[in-house]
Amino acid sequence: MPRILLVTTSYPEEESGRAAAGSFVQDFASELSLAGPVTVLAPGHAAITTGHDGMQTVRFAAPRLPLSLLNPLRPLDWWAIAATMQRGRQALDRVVTEAGDVGHILALWALPSGFWARGVSRRHGIPYSCWALGSDIWTLGRIPLVRSLLSQVIRDAAFRYADGYQLAADVERIGGRPCRYLPSVRRLPQGTRSGPASEPPYRLAYLGRWHMNKGGDLLLDALDELRPDDWSRIAEVRIAGGGPMELLVRERIAALRAAHRPVSALGYLEPPDAAQLLRWADYVLLPSRIESVPVVFSDALQCARPVVSMPVGDLTTLVANYGVGILSRAVSGIDYARALQEALSRAPTEFQSGISRALKTFDLPQAAASVRRELLPGRSDDSDDGTQT
Repeated sequence: MPRILLVTTSYPEEESGRAAAGSFVQDFASELSLAGPVTVLAPGHAAITTGHDGMQTVRFAAPRLPLSLLNPLRPLDWWAIAATMQRGRQALDRVVTEAGDVGHILALWALPSGFWARGVSRRHGIPYSCWALGSDIWTLGRIPLVRSLLSQVIRDAAFRYADGYQLAADVERIGGRPCRYLPSVRRLPQGTRSGPASEPPYRLAYLGRWHMNKGGDLLLDALDELRPDDWSRIAEVRIAGGGPMELLVRERIAALRAAHRPVSALGYLEPPDAAQLLRWADYVLLPSRIESVPVVFSDALQCARPVVSMPVGDLTTLVANYGVGILSRAVSGIDYARALQEALSRAPTEFQSGISRALKTFDLPQAAASVRRELLPGRSDDSDDGTQT
């Protein structure tokens, strides 16, 4: 049976709360391997191969990790970027040659993985497809020379995927070829599936990077805006994560605690603890400035928890259309405070029917099966569902 070779820069070397994207890629690869052999090529601290023939992981040594922190606009990063590009290309060439049974290459993400896949595809005649991430399109796509390369990678791919509806439309605009929405979903560890509270005080949780794009500062601005009677309806707010804004986040949480507000910082969480936090919460907080569809959104759905979200990216449509939570009117601390006040005035149990409907879209086995049918047509026991890109 032909092998799917998944090449990605987001694949955890060990379980870690720092790698939300990597954890869902790991689950996606594992699900793909249930129906046929899969090899994952990813950067690591050392070159090593693990796993078995049905699900194999090949690492190439990268000069610096995580790669997401390398910036082509920063001269100090140029050597690391150049070395990574060369090593990734060489490693992909080697894996394709040694495996001998690769039927399709799936690149996560468009850059640099799609660039490597395009080159190998031209040399070996193996088709490739790419799954675009927001940073591909909305960050790297702003750099003129990189945008040109991105356009070539997208245009020459057999299939194109994106983990957001607006992102898929932007991929189509840049590459001039159709792109299909594919939800990013990870498999949460099992736990107690008790429902959220039906009356206050409610428990609120944030899980994610402490980065400007994720809006941690806006969340703290909103908490500062809440009145004493609002706080009487809050049992506790837990803010989990870490990142560039760590000093700011911890200082402001300390100030809230000094004012006797029940707010705590948890830092990065391992997957079982992250799942436990979401099941502990009554509302999951999504205060992002820039977003497509974050993995924590589908996490919240799996845990049957409504969200309080900024009106950004596809969250605006998803939250409103499915009825899975509260939307802020605008991206600001004041507006998010108003959304929190609305959430505190409503029972989280009101949103359960909408969450059940949304879960039918965010289904990991279904997503993996549809991709396998497209990449290796006629190689699955499942019949083709007619989906085209």
